[in-house]
Order: sequence, then C-alpha cells, then structure tokens
Amino acid sequence: MMAIGQSNICACCSEQHKAFDFWLGSWEVTTADGSLAGTNMIEKEEEDCILIEHWVSANGKNTGSSTNFYNLKTKQWEQLWIDNSGTHLKLKGNRVGDQMIMSSNPSIRKDGKAYVDRIIWTLNADGSVRQLWEVLHKDEVVRVAFDGLYQKKE
Repeated sequence: MMAIGQSNICACCSEQHKAFDFWLGSWEVTTADGSLAGTNMIEKEEEDCILIEHWVSANGKNTGSSTNFYNLKTKQWEQLWIDNSGTHLKLKGNRVGDQMIMSSNPSIRKDGKAYVDRIIWTLNADGSVRQLWEVLHKDEVVRVAFDGLYQKKE
C-alpha cells in the first residue's frame, strides 16, 4: 500500500537521467603524468534523481562535493561544485556520444576578460573516465585547470 502522494512511477529513470551514470563509482584519480591526484566517490541518491560527488585530494587537505542533476525544464545537466576553500562552480550541459560536456556562464576575471570554465568527462573503452577542465576566452582554450584519469578502485 502506498502513502498518499506517492506513486510507483520512477521520476528520474529516463535515458537523459542515466546519461552521466558512467561516472558512478569509487575512483582513484591520477594526473596526466600518472601521479595520484586523489580519490572520488560518485553515487546516486534521491531515488536516482541526483549524482553526488565526494572528492578528496591525495594529501587529504583539499575536499569538495558536487551535486549533479538532469533539469527537465531546461533539458540540460547541471552541476554545482563547492570545495573546502570556498570555491564554487556552476556548470550546465549535456552528453554527446561518450562525453558529458558542461560549461559555466562567462565570468569576468581580475584581468577584466570574460572566461568560461568547461569540463569534459569522457568514457574510455576500458571503463576509465578522463576529466578535462579547460578555461576558455572567446572560445579559445587559454589554460587547462585539470586533466585527470579516473580508474575504478579495486
């Protein structure tokens, strides 16, 4: 027997809601040179309506979390990242093939120029995931903020 207001319909079981499932799991993350960057745990909560990320750097001093969800109104994925230094990042985008591509709105930085943060998660054939965070100015990459390889922990 269901309580009043409950239904047996899964609100977040569409293909769009599953588009970022390739990032789920417990991961060891290395940088491009192979050194350990940290660990990350990504899991679904709220009846599969939200992906929650929990990051810990290799030295244990830097931590962060993100909430990720598919917005039915905008038809886009959204991420809100907040870390223990007070940094936050808001992204939105969608999956294209084997990649989840999310970008921020342009923001004016100290040099007076507008920059966009773009993060691309790529599902590799071996099940690993590459996370590439680029900073763009006028659609040109001016800096790579992070390039990490996610490999499932044993």
